[in-house]
Amino acid sequence: MGHQRTNTSLENTQRAGRPATQELVPSRYAVKVGDIEVLVISDGVLPLPTNMLGYNADPADRAAWLNNMFLPQEAFDWALNAVVVRSGAQVILIDAGLGLDPELNLPRAGQLVQRLESAGIDLGSVTDVVLTHMHMDHVGGLLVDGVKEKLRADLRIHVAAAEVKFWEAPDFTHVKMPNGFPDALRATAARFAEEYHDQLRLFDEEHQVAPGVVVSRTGGHTPGHSVVRVASGKDRLMFAGDAVFAVGFEHPDWFNGFEHDPEEAARVRVGLLKELAATGELLVATHMPFPSVGHVAVDGDAFRWVPVFWDY
Repeated sequence: MGHQRTNTSLENTQRAGRPATQELVPSRYAVKVGDIEVLVISDGVLPLPTNMLGYNADPADRAAWLNNMFLPQEAFDWALNAVVVRSGAQVILIDAGLGLDPELNLPRAGQLVQRLESAGIDLGSVTDVVLTHMHMDHVGGLLVDGVKEKLRADLRIHVAAAEVKFWEAPDFTHVKMPNGFPDALRATAARFAEEYHDQLRLFDEEHQVAPGVVVSRTGGHTPGHSVVRVASGKDRLMFAGDAVFAVGFEHPDWFNGFEHDPEEAARVRVGLLKELAATGELLVATHMPFPSVGHVAVDGDAFRWVPVFWDY
């Protein structure tokens, strides 16, 4: 026995009985909201420049925040989270990830389809899709080859009417995106609207998707940007989409480079954070570090993020 080698490589671990698709680091996290099941699934990460976090901030203040968070100064990985909600007989996918890399050097995102499969969620079981907005990292997963054929013919895709209208002639005059992103966003939104036109179920301000699952338009990030509120019994959870980023608690007035109306987005962000702090409900957001489940507390004139203790 003294001469036997023990190899604990990932390859050998998988060969020892784990399926090759199973990950040592989990990419899904389950939460119960009363009788409603919520599953946060990581689509991967997006490596993006740090100045996207607050382009209207003093560079020294932004550098200090990054330093305090032990983050690199030039670029870091944004999480990209989607959510599956089970309410009664309905299986609801909230946002659909990036899909295929649109030649923007984002190869570590676009994992949602495989990770849904790994979580035992058949695409054909999804009854509804809710889109917080139509940026490519929220609709792209529906455009992956072979996905539409696996989805139900009667699939309902809920999105604000203002969002669909906006992408007919989108305004990029107030964004601060890296080169290539506006063209990729335009192209992806146009392709999505064309391919899924018959499945779209438009709403104006608010719509109940399922018992205890309500989508509400906030605007700001995009004109039709929406959040999803989940409620059952005494439990509450909000999926805030792109209304809240990691820096937005301490600096809710910092503009994000992907916001089409940054001043309105900041107003929306403050309003949602005040609501979350007052109710004490759970928050999940697209680009918060996975699994992004936590609470919001008031901290002076700003806010504080309080991640939940993992339940396992």
